[in-house]
Amino acid sequence: DPFQFRDGIVSEEQLTNVRRRKGGKHVANYQRRQNDLIASLLKPMDEHTQDAIVEEEAARIPINIAVYASLIANAALCVLQMYAAISSLSLSLLATGIDSVFDIGSNVLLWWLHRKAEKLDPNDWPVGGARLETIGNIVYGVMGSVNLVVIVESIHKLVTKSDDSLEGFHLPSIIAVSAALAVKFILFAYCYSLRSKSSQVQVLWEDHRNDLWINGFGILMSCGGSKLRWWLDPMGAIIIALGVIISWGRTVYTQFELLAGKSAAHDFLQLIIFNTVTFSEDIEKVDTVRAYHSGPDYFVEIDIVMDANTPLWKAHDISQQLQDKIEVLPNVERAFVHVDHEFTHVPEHRKTPKP
Repeated sequence: DPFQFRDGIVSEEQLTNVRRRKGGKHVANYQRRQNDLIASLLKPMDEHTQDAIVEEEAARIPINIAVYASLIANAALCVLQMYAAISSLSLSLLATGIDSVFDIGSNVLLWWLHRKAEKLDPNDWPVGGARLETIGNIVYGVMGSVNLVVIVESIHKLVTKSDDSLEGFHLPSIIAVSAALAVKFILFAYCYSLRSKSSQVQVLWEDHRNDLWINGFGILMSCGGSKLRWWLDPMGAIIIALGVIISWGRTVYTQFELLAGKSAAHDFLQLIIFNTVTFSEDIEKVDTVRAYHSGPDYFVEIDIVMDANTPLWKAHDISQQLQDKIEVLPNVERAFVHVDHEFTHVPEHRKTPKP
């Protein structure tokens, strides 16, 4: 702890006293995050790696359960909800049925891409297959545009229907969609605790979350169209379809950011900087540190400065050891360490603007 960061840790008793003050909740939460950051910085990189391995092993079986349970459940619910949509002729239930068809197709796509990513030949795909999952997540979201068909059909019905007669109430359809709602809630609750451990489960969790309000709202508007006003059913279908498109549009945007190279979180950058600065006494300065997404994981670039008289073998060994240490950190796909003897030049890897 060369910078005495440990002195900045606030005890639990002090945090409790701060929380009791007026407006102290936010201050206490901030200080707790600072405590966590300091603990993360002072933890050796080997411990970060070991903790990640243990966490990954512990989550492997639960993640597989989440993936396969979602796949099997969505296959069964697809049949159930399409029956409800066809037998009731409700546009709101048709919107939920189309979404269920989309769910099973997307689940199969994600499962296949996950298996494919694990088996890619590193000679043909040197960067690995992690980006395949991100691409699959984007395709998963784009497929939601199929709901445009529901919007067009619902608008057509609103424009062309000339009488105020109510739609027929079909109880078996409501029961079928209610059963799907209950199953989706169970899957949502199970995937909630695992969403941060796998990008695949994260997308499945978002899907189950969306289906909760889709099915619930679909039941409500279908019943309203058969008991209160006929136009509630097509209006509900439009709202559901628009909600699905907007929700998955946000997911696609987030996944595009990862694929396009969005910067890593600030806390992660601080962890890399601190461990680089304290890695070796031969490292005089840290010139540049970059970490950015390449799919779900990070690429890390570090420029360090060493004395100009440092032997080549020593400069190589130190930079190689630092690179190896960083590459085994959680969420790091590749690390690159560049050694220089001064820091007054223009930063490396920056393109000069064309005239």
